[in-house]
Amino acid sequence: MSAIEYPLNSVVPGSHQKWTGDYLFLIRNLALKDFRIRYRNMSLGMFWSVLNPLVMMGVLWFVFTKIFSNSIPHFAAFALCGIVPYNLFTTSWLTGTTSLVDNAPLIKRVPVPREIIPIATVLGNCAHMSAQVALLLGLIILTGAGVNRYWWWMMVLWPLEIVFVTGLVLIFSGLNVYIRDVRYVVESATVVLFWLVPIIYPFSYIPHQYHEIYQFNPIAAMVLALRNILLEGTAPSASLLIKLAFSSTLMFFVGLFVFRRLRSKFYNYL
Repeated sequence: MSAIEYPLNSVVPGSHQKWTGDYLFLIRNLALKDFRIRYRNMSLGMFWSVLNPLVMMGVLWFVFTKIFSNSIPHFAAFALCGIVPYNLFTTSWLTGTTSLVDNAPLIKRVPVPREIIPIATVLGNCAHMSAQVALLLGLIILTGAGVNRYWWWMMVLWPLEIVFVTGLVLIFSGLNVYIRDVRYVVESATVVLFWLVPIIYPFSYIPHQYHEIYQFNPIAAMVLALRNILLEGTAPSASLLIKLAFSSTLMFFVGLFVFRRLRSKFYNYL
């Protein structure tokens, strides 16, 4: 891990030193560090972040248009509307879960606010995933759907997804300090989540009794809202936005509460 220089002394076990530095400086440098390390010694750089969803989209398009026929128009764009928010969520969740353990030397050396480390990891992933969002928007334009007046809703939707995954990461990064198997639970959960989010099937295929449950899943709600905006040219329903905002905000504050209850003994376990 590349060192970040701070005008502070090392942390003494059991001490109560407090961070007196610049929060924005710390978040920016941690996010940039994660971003640079991700692409260090890679000849293709950020192209890898675009290649992954392209390959997945291509495979799904072939399977569900050439092998299993379906009536979904512009299936490639339809699938990518699910793949991009899913990738942002799962990548941030997994890397955020291990962020405290990965940054153990920094935590032991500098009295930084512990919450900043998983938050910065999520923000670093947002920079990494920005290329996938650009790919999605470019494909939507190429398919002929074009830009519509509802695109501005994405300025609300993406931050809500980030708020949700940040809350989840705060919980799981704290648990992972005490139980290192947590990361493997997250890896298994992301596989299950792929099928519980309507990535390869439309919302209309879901039995009516499960509609409410799906809409309270912020990732599923995000996919539905994106398809409303990009493919159907309509604004997301008010009920969907309320459920997305409620779930995301609740998760963030629950995550913050749980993290602060767990952080007191981080030093002993790191």
